[in-house]
Amino acid sequence: MLRGLQPAGSRVRDPVAVRRVIEIPLLTSVLLVSRVVFRSHYLYDLDSVNFALALRRFDPGVHQPHPPGYFLYIWLGRVVNLVFHDANTAFVLISIVASAGALIMIWVLANSWFGRRPALFAGLNFVFSPLIWFHGTVALTYAVEMFFSALTGYLCWRVYREGRLAVAAAATAGLAAGFRPSFLLFVAPLLLFSLLFSPARGRWIRLLAATVAISVTVCLWFFPMVWQSGGFEAYFSALLSLWRTVPGRQTGANSTVANSIARLFSIAAIYVLCFGVAALLSFRRAPESMLDRSKRSFVLVWILPGLGFFTLVFLKFVNSGYLLVIAPPVFAWLGLKEADWYQRLRTMRLPRIAIVGVCVVANSLMFLFAPVYSSWSSVHRFEGELETVVRTIPTIASAADTMIVGFDSHFLGYRHAGYYLPGWFTVQYPEVRLASGIRVFAMEGADTHLADTLPLDRYRNFLLFPLPAGDTEYADYMVRIRDRLPPDSIRTIRAGGREYTFGKVSDLPLLFPAAAKLAAENVR
Repeated sequence: MLRGLQPAGSRVRDPVAVRRVIEIPLLTSVLLVSRVVFRSHYLYDLDSVNFALALRRFDPGVHQPHPPGYFLYIWLGRVVNLVFHDANTAFVLISIVASAGALIMIWVLANSWFGRRPALFAGLNFVFSPLIWFHGTVALTYAVEMFFSALTGYLCWRVYREGRLAVAAAATAGLAAGFRPSFLLFVAPLLLFSLLFSPARGRWIRLLAATVAISVTVCLWFFPMVWQSGGFEAYFSALLSLWRTVPGRQTGANSTVANSIARLFSIAAIYVLCFGVAALLSFRRAPESMLDRSKRSFVLVWILPGLGFFTLVFLKFVNSGYLLVIAPPVFAWLGLKEADWYQRLRTMRLPRIAIVGVCVVANSLMFLFAPVYSSWSSVHRFEGELETVVRTIPTIASAADTMIVGFDSHFLGYRHAGYYLPGWFTVQYPEVRLASGIRVFAMEGADTHLADTLPLDRYRNFLLFPLPAGDTEYADYMVRIRDRLPPDSIRTIRAGGREYTFGKVSDLPLLFPAAAKLAAENVR
């Protein structure tokens, strides 16, 4: 009987085709479950609180949210929040969905470059990446930016190879900038490269159409954002003030070479944190049959602008999410190397599935327990501290006669104090120098304003909002703040396993020399 003959009505199921169909749903399901189970329950850091505050009132001038505004991210958060009525839940859900979208696009990208097995390994590595896992569980924008990077990158690849989807790629890049405006800085070179160096005919027509598409898309969100910010002067004044205060002081132009070297080491550490065990394969040669010059050039244009910026301009380890914008092509490239490594294990007669399982467990343990800020254990510990502090303060002080002084800290800073204790008047130490003069960020009723004076006549005491415990840098900083105050006027209370420092409002000019001094003069 001929092999090709089958009974009428029967179907032949190709095992490879079946695996191809279930891979993405299976990987996506694992991702969704793992992110939901380990999701954060409180706004994670200072930026997360800024986003939450913007759900009520959008004003980058008072960092609701911080410049450059994240306009479409805030509006998406408002829409999702209509269902959940909890800012953290809304933004975490956005991170989870964006992570799933990024997974799908990375699989599609790797499959188009290298085939099914490298795409599978790229997806598997993505799902169990310690850093990606973390960003899929907190209220930050980096998972969204990574999704748009993967989507825009794939569309640019189609433009580069086929001359198709130029308008879609440009519009997607413009839309992504509404979520994170810095996106264009890192991905615009890739879009321009794909438009200019595509071998397909009609290059200049595509370039013109793409320019119109990205311009229109950006204008649709940029001008409403500026209008809601109070106009061009208010918006760009806030943006320039933030630049001068933080990244502008640390660029390669005004900092030492040692700072750039330190940033390189940070990038290396973040690379390991992002790719986990797969980072060990970075220096393994990929199969030459899978590579060509066009892919290499495309990946370099995708990665180098961001890598150069984060090396020479600004990056801190706690801002590791910045690098996710250039991570998608690396996942695809490492997926190729992992697939080749997996095939070599077969020739060595090693238990391949068991070895892959060990790698998955190792990455999972890194996410769960690594001694870094992005592990689940660190997030869980922070949330426990925040919950304890917020529950304890009302039992040891009264909002009627005590002002809270918090710090410009990512964790347990004045933002967390002002958001989770909305009935208290909370100010940020130190004062900030803006174009309008020296001001103090002040919060009350979970809303922010810039104060030029402090309401000293309303309060008798102030309370220093405690910084995270167990960190030497935080402890030393708190000691320096206490040293600025008269020893006989401060008192310390221990409650809920933490120390709380109180001082007299009359001593606040020692911490706020401009705002408190002016307030004291007004009182007299």
